[in-house]
Amino acid sequence: MSTAPQPMPWRVATVDDAWLETRTARTVTLDVPGWPGHDAGQHVDVRLTAADGYTATRTYSVASAPEPDRLVLTVQLVGDGEVSPWVVEEARAGDRLEVRGPIGGWFRWSAEMPEPVLLVAGGSGVVPLMAMLRERQRTRTTTPFHLVYSARTPDHVFYTNELHALSLTSPGLRIDRLYSRGGLPDDTRAPGRLRPEDLPGVDAFDVPPHVYCCGPSGFVETATRILLDKGHDSGAIRTERFGPSS
Repeated sequence: MSTAPQPMPWRVATVDDAWLETRTARTVTLDVPGWPGHDAGQHVDVRLTAADGYTATRTYSVASAPEPDRLVLTVQLVGDGEVSPWVVEEARAGDRLEVRGPIGGWFRWSAEMPEPVLLVAGGSGVVPLMAMLRERQRTRTTTPFHLVYSARTPDHVFYTNELHALSLTSPGLRIDRLYSRGGLPDDTRAPGRLRPEDLPGVDAFDVPPHVYCCGPSGFVETATRILLDKGHDSGAIRTERFGPSS
């Protein structure tokens, strides 16, 4: 007689460190005893409990490469949110919250997957894709990776210094930054929304790549349409999207 699967437990997480990525987004590192590790691209539930017992739960992508007992999250402030304002504006070393996971079986990558990888990020959608880049670096794989990252302006880019360092030191990695509102003086691409010429077609790769696309719903829909028009197979495109209140 089969038994029903047990629900994932909530684990107490302690904030180890925190810093701003942008004026409205913050990265926190968490010590999570008993955390089993995760795959790059997965996410977790985060729960806060107030003194009066009221709880608020939200789901966030994991930004770190797989590692036992440790998580890194990057959270974008949502004005009317119940969890993101605390993470972005209040969380300090020693503070505690609860996490549950890892969650998600479709949107994930491991170094055992040999195909090239195309990452397409809109805004804070870069977070789970950064976990994939960090896992690629951790495992020292040379699998070809191409990140196309669209942000409003340079001030809205997450992980600026780390991405720059990776672009210089990681063989087989290409990073393209696009700006929708305002770019840098020497940019050759005029600011604007995602365009067909911003994304490589399937023929730009020796082998058809796995494609991971994450961002706001409208961005993901546009990117997916462009990718299909440029020959990428629908079965190779994995997407995650979020709305204004996510």
